Amino acid sequence: MLDFDRYEWLSFDCYGTLVDWETGISTAVAATLAPHGVSRTPAEILALFADAEPRAQTAQGYREYRPVLRDVMALIGAELGIGFSESELGCLADSLPNWPIFPDAADALTTLQSRYRLAIISNVDDDLFAGSARALGVEFDAVITSQQVGAYKPDLRGFNTALERMGCDRERWLHVGESLYHDIGPANRMGIASVWVNRPDRGGGTRHTDATPDLVVSDLAELAAMMPRA
Repeated sequence: MLDFDRYEWLSFDCYGTLVDWETGISTAVAATLAPHGVSRTPAEILALFADAEPRAQTAQGYREYRPVLRDVMALIGAELGIGFSESELGCLADSLPNWPIFPDAADALTTLQSRYRLAIISNVDDDLFAGSARALGVEFDAVITSQQVGAYKPDLRGFNTALERMGCDRERWLHVGESLYHDIGPANRMGIASVWVNRPDRGGGTRHTDATPDLVVSDLAELAAMMPRA
């Protein structure tokens, strides 16, 4: 069990951890496939996304997330033999600010913020995150996006920037994420404690790795319930 009294900062991945990106992704892609007479299950769509996103992020050096998501759709189209229109290629980025928030996220963050300072480390552009931030209704103490650092997790630049901005020792920092690939692996490499939010029937949108978290929870309400009371 983690010693929650030792931490000053909790950092969070956003998409997959706070925002139900699997529903957002699968809904947007399914709606774009339908006019082409193509149907795929959410699991099949997420498998296509999990394969395409890392390739799109690394193909040409760093680019902002909006064009990356456009290329993800192009890769999905190529895999399925579909030529998407320009508007169809933009379906993921256009829908992202409205992807649903997990029901437990906002209340858990509010509870945790009563004791800890909170940060976001996310593979997203600032303007895209702004819509999700409004829906969460929480004022984060630090926000680090891929656009700010010019790199995508699992690259450590976002984590190193977070360390600089938080100004705390690594022993006082706990990172929380849904993706073993994007979050728990980098936390292992940074030497910081981590919590894997392993939601039931989730995890299809990212690659799996052998990264090892210090704690596994099924949702953020479970994590908030572990917080020491004043």
